[in-house]
Amino acid sequence: MQTDFQNNAVFWIETGKISPNPFQPRREFDQEKLNDLAESIRAYGVLQPLVVTRKETVRDDGGIGVEYELLAGERRLRASKIVGLPQVPVLIRSGANNDREKLEISIIENLQREDLNPVERARAFKRLAEEFGFKHHEIGVRVGKSRVYVTNTLRMLDLPEIMINALSAGEINEGHTRPLLMLIDRPEEQKTLFEEIKLRKLTVREVELEARKIAVERARKRDLKPELLDIEKKLREKLGTRVSIEPRGQGDGGKVHIDFFSPEDLLVLLSGFQKIEKKQADAPIESKIEDSIEAPDEELYSVRNFSI
Repeated sequence: MQTDFQNNAVFWIETGKISPNPFQPRREFDQEKLNDLAESIRAYGVLQPLVVTRKETVRDDGGIGVEYELLAGERRLRASKIVGLPQVPVLIRSGANNDREKLEISIIENLQREDLNPVERARAFKRLAEEFGFKHHEIGVRVGKSRVYVTNTLRMLDLPEIMINALSAGEINEGHTRPLLMLIDRPEEQKTLFEEIKLRKLTVREVELEARKIAVERARKRDLKPELLDIEKKLREKLGTRVSIEPRGQGDGGKVHIDFFSPEDLLVLLSGFQKIEKKQADAPIESKIEDSIEAPDEELYSVRNFSI
């Protein structure tokens, strides 16, 4: 890729003559930070030149017109427009007139400045792969990362849209996505873990431990009798939280584990039990729970044999 700049000189170009880069991978710009940058530019000017390409066109009257397209420095351009600067300093890049080079330059410039959030970076890698035929290792070479890094970054886009949006907004971080991706084939458990991350502010280490617990739980369920699995599912649906039944060895009875993520959740659970109690005032609480989940007739699987 040609990297020469025209005459190795800085030119002053009218702000309004610079069009945005259609291949800019960054889509989100924090308005408060833009305003801060604008105030800095108001006080000190644009200290780092923008990078543009230059294209000559023939006008209808036969004259020569010049167009400039931004390659790097969109935040500086936006902030300069806020200030109302009539001109900005630019470097004119030669040999970057094809679409692939424009996208490549924009991605690399943003990555070097750490301006892209994880979702923007993943979508930029995806464009390089799908639109321009880059292999994962080729993208890695361009951005100074390993092939595994590129592949793992792209895998984040396999998450449900709600989780991708949360990652983009900073509600979860890139480290949280790995254990979430482990549950890609278990959407209910994945969603529950995602909610736990947000509500309990779990660290990456804590999320990894939770994901391992779920994996152990998955293995446990393979050994759980179908009747108990059915009761467990109905309890989970009724209570709206993670529920697990732990039989007591080879005998009857066992334990029912009910997760809650906040004091408010615990009050909701209590309220649910109180409604059952009010509806069936003369029945013992064990029978109320049993009736509400339509437990099977076999005495072996009666909820009364389990402790909560």
